[in-house]
Amino acid sequence: MEKIHALAGLAALAQESRLDIFRLLVEGGPEGLAAGDIGTRLALPGATLSFHLKELRQAGLITCRREGRSLIYAADFAAMGSLVAYLTENCCGGRCTAPRTAALSTPPSSPKESAR
Repeated sequence: MEKIHALAGLAALAQESRLDIFRLLVEGGPEGLAAGDIGTRLALPGATLSFHLKELRQAGLITCRREGRSLIYAADFAAMGSLVAYLTENCCGGRCTAPRTAALSTPPSSPKESAR
């Protein structure tokens, strides 16, 4: 990951609502969540939510796909892992005891998979 991409990702996550949205999407797993569900869960008005989702997409931290009339947003786990790897290599001199990128690039299992 280049420095400029890391800065964009960190800047996007430096705002409380965007961090809350990103956390919710990480918890939602690779299936993602509909924009309306995100807004309801976080009590964010539509225009505010739209702005924050746009910022996270521009930073490369989330993806968006259309399913019928819904926009489904999901965390980009590879981008998240790259950001953590960048921080580990460039801020800790590679000596950080944080999990490596491979562990972070795998999304958490969805609640559906856990119930099987």
